[in-house]
Amino acid sequence: MSSQTFASAPTSSSGSPSGSTSGSTSAPVLIIHTGDPNDELKDAFGNYAVQLQQAAGLADHETEIVSVFQGHALRAPNHYRAVLITGSPTMVTDQVAWSEQTAQWLREAAETGLPMFGVCYGHQLLSYAFGGKVGYNPNGKVAGTMAVTKHAAAANDALLQDAPESFAAHMLHTQVVLEPPPGAVVLGSSPKDPYHMLKLAPTIYSTQFHPEFSTDFVKAHLTYYTDTYRENGIDATQLCQCVKETPQSIELLRRFLRLHA
Repeated sequence: MSSQTFASAPTSSSGSPSGSTSGSTSAPVLIIHTGDPNDELKDAFGNYAVQLQQAAGLADHETEIVSVFQGHALRAPNHYRAVLITGSPTMVTDQVAWSEQTAQWLREAAETGLPMFGVCYGHQLLSYAFGGKVGYNPNGKVAGTMAVTKHAAAANDALLQDAPESFAAHMLHTQVVLEPPPGAVVLGSSPKDPYHMLKLAPTIYSTQFHPEFSTDFVKAHLTYYTDTYRENGIDATQLCQCVKETPQSIELLRRFLRLHA
């Protein structure tokens, strides 16, 4: 990534994290919570941070969730052993205050070598923070289960070397990384996104796809927004029929933590 002067990050804690780490001999994994599904889906499946925590196999006592989109502040990077960043209905290009502050924190965390894994909004926010370009996908809105194809650069990467050349992943997004940051390595692409998996530093990865989403959640989302998708020329009913399990994408999330946290 490009050399730059990183701004200071907020250091005070706020609210009560979902998993208390008091007395723990190991620093927690931070989940930066950047938004949620609608109330009906949240009630049925949990918020985005909880879904990410469960998919990662993290217990409450080893996790700290900070809802930055609700104004909660992040502690200094040295309080954590790794970071996961959720998806969000907010757009990175909106440049809302909490998102800009989080981008500053990510730059500071990167300088310390803190391992990070961003998902969807987290994928875009990491690229934006490090000098990449984010915007609306020129190929349109993406939803459902699609194939992710590994690039040659992934062959010798510890995170991806054992993954198949192509695997299924859940996708629900409107914006994408249009230009990766300087020095980023493209690890994989999807049919509508050439920069679907990135390695931004030795221990910083991001994916446009959602390893945390279950097939039931994706189907419920598509069903709830059927009319909205139809207005965008997308047949959500047909997409529902193609939704399937995505074990390889979930394994990447868990492997990241085994390797780097």
